[in-house]
Amino acid sequence: MTLLKTSVLSFIATAVKMLAALVINKAVAVLVGPSGLALMGQLQNFIQIAMTAGQGGINQGVVKHTAEYSVENKTTSALFSTATVISFFTAVSAGIIVCVFSGQLADYFLKNRDYTYIFILFGFSIIFFVLNQLLLSIINGLKEIKVFISINIVQSVFSLIFTLVMIYWLGLEGVFIAMVTNQSIILLVLVWAIRHHALIKLSAFRKRFDKIEAKKLFKFSAMTLTSAAVAPISHLIVRDYLGNNLSWQEAGYWQAIWYISSMYLMVVTTTLGIYYLPKLAELTSKKEIKKELINGYKIILPIVILMAMLIYFLRELIIQVLFSKEFIPMAELFKWQLIGDVIKLASWLLSYVMLAKAMTKLFITTEIVFSIGFVLLAKYLVSQYGLNGVTYAYALNYSVYFIVVAFITLNYLRNKKSALMFK
Repeated sequence: MTLLKTSVLSFIATAVKMLAALVINKAVAVLVGPSGLALMGQLQNFIQIAMTAGQGGINQGVVKHTAEYSVENKTTSALFSTATVISFFTAVSAGIIVCVFSGQLADYFLKNRDYTYIFILFGFSIIFFVLNQLLLSIINGLKEIKVFISINIVQSVFSLIFTLVMIYWLGLEGVFIAMVTNQSIILLVLVWAIRHHALIKLSAFRKRFDKIEAKKLFKFSAMTLTSAAVAPISHLIVRDYLGNNLSWQEAGYWQAIWYISSMYLMVVTTTLGIYYLPKLAELTSKKEIKKELINGYKIILPIVILMAMLIYFLRELIIQVLFSKEFIPMAELFKWQLIGDVIKLASWLLSYVMLAKAMTKLFITTEIVFSIGFVLLAKYLVSQYGLNGVTYAYALNYSVYFIVVAFITLNYLRNKKSALMFK
């Protein structure tokens, strides 16, 4: 399937997911205002970190190697079985840790120990999320795009219904409960959808643990765990800094603008995950990789620029539709946040080469350095310019990141040996 077709199908799936998320966000914004939205952001960041740890960070590797083996006509049973063993072990371990420290986690992330039970629920349900994501990664690696997108659409609708019911019954607590338990529901949807799949069946997961496959997956584990940890942690630190040094009201404004960015960029990032990773993973010719990158810039970047411009000119209307009039002061954050979004996507198109070609050391180093850079820049610029400083930091940090990943990618395309030395 071509990049254009994948982009169209991804847009449909993302539109459904985006609509579901926006409805939930609107309900929370009206119910509890900016401060409640900020707390929801704190819980979302924690869930991102814990769930990636629970997956063992191997899912990108599962996508890559499933794609490679399907091209080379190799058996995938050893890969699937090994990935399942790793996922089960890491999910159970993460769940136990979350349960043991549930009180402290409730204090730190939700500022109230009464929410301890939320983290205990999450500790028990994390295994369902991990299994769901593992199966979706396999489908993605097999490049069954229509199946992958159909399942994502159905899961988004189920999650929306479940969350709205919980909000109706329990208010903000219902949101928290839905966030940490809806994985068990959507896993059932996925299992039912693939019950007759030719390759994804129980017998394909019964091989013994394979050390060679595990070693391949752990390369991606290091990259994915780093990426999934440092970004949410940096956001937690920045949000906490805003709440403590400005106000939690203003931290809520930043959470809201970040949410808008996440939602519209999801159209593109979904395409990158579905199409680019397996595609770049299977390509061995530098010429073909370069061609894919050029196509990405021709198709994806203009879409991002157009969406960013549209959002900027309609920002006040968007704020009132998605949140409430209470959020109008965040309108001044849009300019540099949207500029940062465009630069970020231009960078990510290049950084996927590092991920697809398992340039472990380079990928980890850049993720850590630029996450720390964002925190330091945000603290300094917020102290100088107030809340606007956090968007200046975002745009500046990604500008430097783009220069660095452009250098790395060009170096890889010109001289493969010099790039491989960093693996």
